[in-house]
Amino acid sequence: MRKISANDDLMTTREAGEKLGVAVRTVQLWVEAGLLPAWRTAGGHRRIARGAVEALMAERSLVLKPTKPAPEALLRVLVVEDDPTMLRLTTQVIAAWKLPLDLTTASNGFEGLLRIGEMRPNLIITDLNMPGMDGFQMLQSLKRPGSGYESLKVVVISALNAHEVAQGGGLPADVPFLAKPVHYGELEALVRACLPT
Repeated sequence: MRKISANDDLMTTREAGEKLGVAVRTVQLWVEAGLLPAWRTAGGHRRIARGAVEALMAERSLVLKPTKPAPEALLRVLVVEDDPTMLRLTTQVIAAWKLPLDLTTASNGFEGLLRIGEMRPNLIITDLNMPGMDGFQMLQSLKRPGSGYESLKVVVISALNAHEVAQGGGLPADVPFLAKPVHYGELEALVRACLPT
């Protein structure tokens, strides 16, 4: 394996994490999900092209707006939905519940993974059928053994039927499914169950 010098075009996951402002495990998750191209050394260490890190930083600057950290007492909720009308409706309904939530949104699985690495949500409410990285791919990345996100609570809201969900790879056993049009009373019960006691 060749040495990596200070001015080299390759970075370790730790260096990439420092540059991106996220944990090493988040960088590893992004690599495994294909969001950050990397290769492995003979010793099993990941090496990431500096240009790929800079491209991801540019992408993040487009999709992430700076937010102040939420107090730990709040439930951090991420809603991932590509339909702007549905996204607006869902966030308005959730806000009307007057629960102690820090609510963030994303419009596809790619942006969802970026937000997850940035805000470390307690709960994700996601659609499945989205352009680019869909909800199935996002869930596979999150629920993969060793991802660090296996126990993250997720609720799926989708217009897909059971057969279409099965064709897409199915859902993990611990992920509740709500069909569109959404029964918001059911969603509220699921969100309330996640509130810290």
